Amino acid sequence: MDPLKSITSIAASGMHAQGQRLRIVAENVANADSRGTTPGADPYRRKTVSFEEMIDRESGAALVKVGEIGRDTTDFTLVHDPAHPAADENGFVKVPNVNAIIEMTNMREAARSYEANMNMYEAGRAMRQQILDLLK
Repeated sequence: MDPLKSITSIAASGMHAQGQRLRIVAENVANADSRGTTPGADPYRRKTVSFEEMIDRESGAALVKVGEIGRDTTDFTLVHDPAHPAADENGFVKVPNVNAIIEMTNMREAARSYEANMNMYEAGRAMRQQILDLLK
């Protein structure tokens, strides 16, 4: 088992998982104002991401992967907009359960985790290069 290969595998799995998380956050933000098109229809429901541990058979390293992309089951907020096509008989429209502050916090956390994994990947690569330089 090559420990330097394990470092790069672990860091790469973290970058991949955080990249998927960023994609889900972007999807949530993009659909924050998406409402239904028929009366009483549900709007966009916020997506959530969970991570799982995965063992690399070759190196025995514990990697990370996206386990499940779920749906946030919190209630939708009602907004009074009788002119909207999705308004019910009382003029209320359901709006998505996406909170921009939570999404921006998730985005920052994912970006920082991605950056930390990138730094670890680069450190492993630099260590490998130093070993090759010593062997010359």
